[in-house]
Amino acid sequence: MSKPATIDFATARTQAPVQTQALRDLVAGEARDSLLAIHEALRRELPQGPLAIYEAGGGSSSFLPMDVLGRSHVTVVDIDEDQIRNNAYAQEAILGDVQTYRFGPDTFDIVICYNVIEHLPDVAVALLNFRDALKRGGMILIGAPNPRSLSGVVTKYSPHWFHVWFYRNIRGIKTAGLPGEAPFPTVFHPLVTLSKLEAFAAANGLETIYRREVESPRYPEMRQRKRLVAALVDTGAAVLNAVLPRGTDVRRGDYHVILRKR
Repeated sequence: MSKPATIDFATARTQAPVQTQALRDLVAGEARDSLLAIHEALRRELPQGPLAIYEAGGGSSSFLPMDVLGRSHVTVVDIDEDQIRNNAYAQEAILGDVQTYRFGPDTFDIVICYNVIEHLPDVAVALLNFRDALKRGGMILIGAPNPRSLSGVVTKYSPHWFHVWFYRNIRGIKTAGLPGEAPFPTVFHPLVTLSKLEAFAAANGLETIYRREVESPRYPEMRQRKRLVAALVDTGAAVLNAVLPRGTDVRRGDYHVILRKR
């Protein structure tokens, strides 16, 4: 077990990073709209003054608003050495496993776990670690794929080489699959399913204060880049929606949730 880590605001940066690309990289659509709504919620709910932020899994760009980052000490924990090397906005970057790395209690105001839990073999342990490291009233922001959506099912049951092919040939990301670059192998622990995640959270001292299922950003991306492919996928999704129970939309491939520690 790792020894508890502490935050020293005396060493924190006083200026925001030059830019964060995560929001800019999201094409217009439901996922982007939801992230903007999350930014407003965080501005309302987070305490004023310096913040301590834990990013569980941290790439090259944060999903937080720049005005929040500008008054924060950010600690990143990631199991991938290349991801740690690519991170330019965290004040502290730790090579470690978010499932086993421990911080002391009452350490952080918010934990960010964005596009991470689908890769974890033991989501329950990770969530309890996050909860224990939070101050009372602190929050966990989770962004994850919906395993019951069309894109979720394809991702869960297709081989990793197909994910790399999709990123390179459909999304146009030529570096996909290289060291430190998405996509990463997925596990899809049962708690990635939103209803099970919320039930687990409620049973362990966490209340849901924001919840939204959104169309996967892959759909508007394809409509811009690969119109024929997008038309075929949209048609297939429409057929599935017609035969599934009323209210089902298999295009709701992602979700955002904010959990608050009671």
